[in-house]
Amino acid sequence: MLGYSKDGMATIRPFRGLRFTPAAGRLEALVAPPYDVITPEEREALGAQSEHNVTWLTLPEQLPDDRSKFVKYGRSASRLAEWRREGALQPEPTPAFYRYSQTFNNPVTGQQHTRSALVCLLKLEPYEKGIVLPHEQTFPKHKEDRLRLLEATRAQLESIFGLYQDELARVEHAISRAHFDEAVSVTTDDGIQHRLDVCTHPEDVASIAAAMERERVWIADGHHRYETALAFREAAGPHDGLIAEDFMLISLSSMSDPGLVLLPTHRIITRWNIPFAQVENRLQRYFNVRKVANDDLPEAVMSAAASDCRAFGIALPGNIGFFATLASPRDALSLSDALGSDRLKMLDVSILHDVLLKRAFEIEGLERIEYTRNAAEALARVKESTDVAAVITNPPSVEDMRLIAEAGEKMPQKSTYYYPKLLSGLVMWSLSDFEAP
Repeated sequence: MLGYSKDGMATIRPFRGLRFTPAAGRLEALVAPPYDVITPEEREALGAQSEHNVTWLTLPEQLPDDRSKFVKYGRSASRLAEWRREGALQPEPTPAFYRYSQTFNNPVTGQQHTRSALVCLLKLEPYEKGIVLPHEQTFPKHKEDRLRLLEATRAQLESIFGLYQDELARVEHAISRAHFDEAVSVTTDDGIQHRLDVCTHPEDVASIAAAMERERVWIADGHHRYETALAFREAAGPHDGLIAEDFMLISLSSMSDPGLVLLPTHRIITRWNIPFAQVENRLQRYFNVRKVANDDLPEAVMSAAASDCRAFGIALPGNIGFFATLASPRDALSLSDALGSDRLKMLDVSILHDVLLKRAFEIEGLERIEYTRNAAEALARVKESTDVAAVITNPPSVEDMRLIAEAGEKMPQKSTYYYPKLLSGLVMWSLSDFEAP
């Protein structure tokens, strides 16, 4: 597969961020996780914290007497306008860049990290131009919901997450030299400390934007929303000059940021129907296999990440599972009939789907697969059921993601999970506040 050209450069802009004011209430009651990780029960609890909680915008409720499924998006737009009128939300007086820092403990290792990102507007570019690069396949059904919300509100209510390479540290130096004032800070219930600083000085803003023009952007989290924004821009039709629809809200981190953490995404297999007596034999056709207690599988799999092998823990009812390894990742090349480069085929997640699930267990569709980043949760699901199994796996690396995207390829869905997620409600952007150059 052909890779992307390296000639393109990303364009970023400052923006008049739309932020909650003290009139909206305590910030702790206003912020929320991103829309796509919130369960219905969590949505109800968040909405109950405040009438101004951001989920009233990002996840508008469907009421029994709504005339259609689209009414809820209009409800979100009405709330956004009302919150601005009443002063609960207010745009920044002048265009700004924001520095967003998250201090957290890695839930797998317990180590503390701080990850920083520049919150800005990114000019939308079709993937084929090689300026903004995807790395993961998407689910089409998820895009319609976000498109309807964007059409109704004409606002970027949440930021997507992107990465840039910054090999010569130009962007890092420009940001470190710029003057930022603290805007807000909040510690969420999970113990993560979030801080947002603001830079409005014209020379600093121009310096950061100029440094970023030498970079490309890899989408780390938010493929659905990026592709939604592309469709939204296309619907606007041709225009002379830049318009608001040309941009979207993004938080950009350097690939060398020491706080960049990827968590594994474990698979839970429902309606397990393979006789337990056959599992070991099926696995031995492709892997080196030994029996291991379910509770010991996460540690065994994580320890194997330090060596150049591919390892999976298959947890089964009865508390005894299997530790399956490929001594050399290249062994996967003769085992997988999937399309793609050698690098893609040798990823843990590709071997998981193409060899372990498809060939060993004859599971090809996604309808029987659920996902969790918590190994303990996966094991608990197995323990409480007789027809559920789980596969414990390691995450890909940032370098894996970069090279796969550069080659114009995409990993399977749910391949990467950057931790922690960006907090929604710290800063938004309304297209009505766009200032043309």
